[in-house]
Amino acid sequence: MAALALAGATVVTLAPAAVAAAPAGVDARAELRAFIEDGSSTAAFAEVRQDGRRIWRGAAGTSDLATGQPVRPDGRFRIGSVTKAFVSTVALQLVAEGRLRLDDPVERYLPGVVPNGGAISVRQLLNHTSGLFDYLEDPQFFYRDEARLRDWVNGASRWQDYRPEELVAVGFAHPPYFAPGEGWRYSNTNYVLAGMLIRKLTGNSWQSEVERRVVKPLHLDDTVFPGSETGLRRPHTRAYAKLAEGPADITRLNPTVADAAGNGISTPADLNRFHAALFGGKLLRPAEQAELKRTVPTGSGQSFYGLGVAQADFGCGPLWGHDGGIPGWGTLLFGTADGKRQVALSYNPYEGTDPSGLDAAVVAVAVKTLCDGGAAVAPADAAAGLAALRGAGR
Repeated sequence: MAALALAGATVVTLAPAAVAAAPAGVDARAELRAFIEDGSSTAAFAEVRQDGRRIWRGAAGTSDLATGQPVRPDGRFRIGSVTKAFVSTVALQLVAEGRLRLDDPVERYLPGVVPNGGAISVRQLLNHTSGLFDYLEDPQFFYRDEARLRDWVNGASRWQDYRPEELVAVGFAHPPYFAPGEGWRYSNTNYVLAGMLIRKLTGNSWQSEVERRVVKPLHLDDTVFPGSETGLRRPHTRAYAKLAEGPADITRLNPTVADAAGNGISTPADLNRFHAALFGGKLLRPAEQAELKRTVPTGSGQSFYGLGVAQADFGCGPLWGHDGGIPGWGTLLFGTADGKRQVALSYNPYEGTDPSGLDAAVVAVAVKTLCDGGAAVAPADAAAGLAALRGAGR
């Protein structure tokens, strides 16, 4: 979510990678090790499913730098903007119930809340064509040097409770990127507003609606949207930031800063089951399923954005899903359009080291696990397509 990158920083030496054996046909052990070998991440793990059956999972790196504990491939992690796919699913279910219309102005549902809300449609919130400024690009959320990183690690803002109204107000304090519908720009402000819209229509928080409509029916027992709770249930890896005196544990933080844009916690197995259900047509009617996958270009020839999900070409044709990030955590959930095959990846960026190779490492996992015939698109182009799906926050 927040950019905590310090280019050129010295990397830490990590424990040797431990990776589970892979069955014939799927083996991403080398791709997971790549996250660890250059020191840009402390841990990485992934699971691949085909037709609802796990066909491979593995882990690399160290779960806890203090103890050297190896990584478990079934652990919990912060999913960042993969949360958006859950939120958009609820919004589309409300469309199916006749309680929401995608092309209605936001002003109809949140009167007086959004500047120029009469000209911004619900659809434009969900596909990032509203033009609204991303509140996470405000300097108070953006950490570009070690001093600011240290302030966040040791200061009060890491633990601060944010109300959604406060977050969108930060976005509204900046001019929009463009007039509604006149471009595409990833903005977390859009999805905080989507969460507010769900509350207005249902009388319940977006978290409780996601739990009632998605989490419980699919038995996603390890998936939660924790509000202001700062920790995770075990097992989980630990997240770190690099400071001059050594690694600082940043596992705990107040995720209200992400709200409906990225508050979730899950596991690879749960995310894969969610992807299979969403793209397999078990959560939406055909009409809303078509709207989910109605895309707009992001400016990269390799990626397009639907309603809370993205279409990207990693070298073997269009795949669907989302990536995500929050300080110390990165996620990828992508798979086939029919929901028959997917990969869920979690990794722990070592905040304060050079992150420039992470997109390529993420793409390499997707290619190895989802592209049976190899990649026809140059890896650099595929990584650029992934990067185009987000701005400062994921």
